[in-house]
Amino acid sequence: MDYSPVGVPPGLEYLVQIDQILIHQQVELLEALIGFETKNRYEIKNSLGQKIYSAKEDSNCCTRNCCGPLRNFDLQIKDHNEQEVIRLVKPLRCTSCCCPCCLQEMEVQSPPGVTIGYVVQQWHPFLPKLSILGASKENLLKIEGPCCAVSCCGDVDFVLKGKDDQTIGRITKQWSGVVKELFTDTDNFGIEFPIDLDVKVKAVLLGACFLIDFMFFEKTGDSGNRCSVFG
Repeated sequence: MDYSPVGVPPGLEYLVQIDQILIHQQVELLEALIGFETKNRYEIKNSLGQKIYSAKEDSNCCTRNCCGPLRNFDLQIKDHNEQEVIRLVKPLRCTSCCCPCCLQEMEVQSPPGVTIGYVVQQWHPFLPKLSILGASKENLLKIEGPCCAVSCCGDVDFVLKGKDDQTIGRITKQWSGVVKELFTDTDNFGIEFPIDLDVKVKAVLLGACFLIDFMFFEKTGDSGNRCSVFG
């Protein structure tokens, strides 16, 4: 029997009661030592550092090492019982401000196969901008990043705004220290949002965080251009 609250996809019940999520990318030794791009893995935690979900990229070797951060992939988010509760689907897309017709996007499904929202990059000549959309692609929230989205001895904030343009939260790329920042692409993020935000929108914000990671902080195939606006 399903005891999920009304309107809450199975496995997302815990998100109802929290207003902050921490995401820690796990270090892959092969990638750190020789630069061979492996499947990204993450731990998703609450504000106390307790693990609530795990996430693993599903992609092929050729795509990871030839297309770099632009690659298409699925990201499977599982609970403690290894049940997949969220699936993120990212197609192969351009990430250049000079090509506004094929920008980054991500579909968020929960349960897998049921679309609950999208994260879509919006064209802008110098600012990183993303839209949080519902299942019918209606506009819900906006995300705006800094002009130069590069982590240099400090955190990088992407501001979450409501329809009235008021700030209601943020996605923060947390400074990981000199060694990790220079020699790996293992990143730490924090997501803050109103506790009463729709749980499906909270799940879509998870997708937004992973898309931001790939767009601005994955070094593979793009290490020389991280300070440019869109790649």
